[in-house]
Amino acid sequence: MNMNTDRRLGVVDALRGFALLAIVLLHNLEHYNIFWAQLNEPEWLKAIDRYVYDAIFFVFAGKAYATFSLLFGFSFYIQMRNARARGCDFRSRFAWRMLLLAGFSQFHALFYNGDILLLYAVCGIILIPASGWSNRTVAIVAAVLMLQPYCWGKIVYAFFNPEYIDNNSQFIQFAASAEEVGRNGNLWQTLGNNIWNGQLYSNFWQVEAGRLFQTPALFLLGMLAGRLELFVKSARSAAFWRRALMLSIPAACCFYLLNRLVTPSIENVTILSYYSIAVPMLYNFAFMVVLVSAFVLLWFRKDNAGYSWQSFIIPYGKMSLTNYIGQSIIGVAIYYHWGLNMWNVAGSAMSVAIGVAIFMLQLAFSLMWLKNHAQGPLERLWKRGTWLGARRAPAVSQ
Repeated sequence: MNMNTDRRLGVVDALRGFALLAIVLLHNLEHYNIFWAQLNEPEWLKAIDRYVYDAIFFVFAGKAYATFSLLFGFSFYIQMRNARARGCDFRSRFAWRMLLLAGFSQFHALFYNGDILLLYAVCGIILIPASGWSNRTVAIVAAVLMLQPYCWGKIVYAFFNPEYIDNNSQFIQFAASAEEVGRNGNLWQTLGNNIWNGQLYSNFWQVEAGRLFQTPALFLLGMLAGRLELFVKSARSAAFWRRALMLSIPAACCFYLLNRLVTPSIENVTILSYYSIAVPMLYNFAFMVVLVSAFVLLWFRKDNAGYSWQSFIIPYGKMSLTNYIGQSIIGVAIYYHWGLNMWNVAGSAMSVAIGVAIFMLQLAFSLMWLKNHAQGPLERLWKRGTWLGARRAPAVSQ
């Protein structure tokens, strides 16, 4: 193997950092799931808000999450490889690690009803048996999952049974309660509501949005990227990313057109509901490959150390768990009624500015913390918990 077990890959931490930055901006635009604010703004500012909202969602919505998920699978591969190098079977440890992640998710979900960590903990289990599969099998299973077979099954069934109605929106009943508490509730009401309604809202939405299939697919592809050393600079990896870029651009255009041109002509509610999940998911994946490929190729071009605009964010990516949970707590404190109650004050431009401010605050904290610690506080806690009872934990993980 070319990857040294004691050396992190800067390109991975930088990619993870930018994905998390995009997530922070998106969540601020959504006011952490408080939608449809009636803002008292002049028309020129509303126009700017619409442009900002549309631009950021076009570039990052669905792509940041996909990148984050891809790198989760890559991290599993690094952890598995490092453990094996020390003569340890990591599979049981990883199962325990996913249980610990579920615990982190419950803390996070108390504050923010858009948690993804529980989904990660559940879907991550597929990596345990997949660690023994051949590369070909991993790629096939990932492709099948990425194609959203459940959605297409529903579409086919509805095509032959037009009377069947399924609008794929069970999450709405829980979303209404969660959003109402965010708008008007105090801290204790928010925490209490999120224990049940917030959890159901978040997880019903993620299942109905196709993430139950997309997430394990991305985990598998991330693991495969680790096996093939695609984030290590070489002639072979650079050639792969060039091919990926050239293929993903027309693929993204194709799926975009399939979504924009076909969707308005679908009259069947069930078919429309599931088509509107399956095709945009494929578009987001293809667009994500465009972004990741371009980023990696630029990184390789600069002596495998990245440009300064790429590498500055590495500390933020190294502390992704701490920063992901931290930005949610800060964000809900800014927008929810129990905090600064800014959900009905901040337009898109202001929300993006707030998101950038949160990012800069967390980046400064990450830089300060990592001067004296190898990992972020929650990353360290997660690692110590993962290797509880072991003689010695592996030194490095991605």
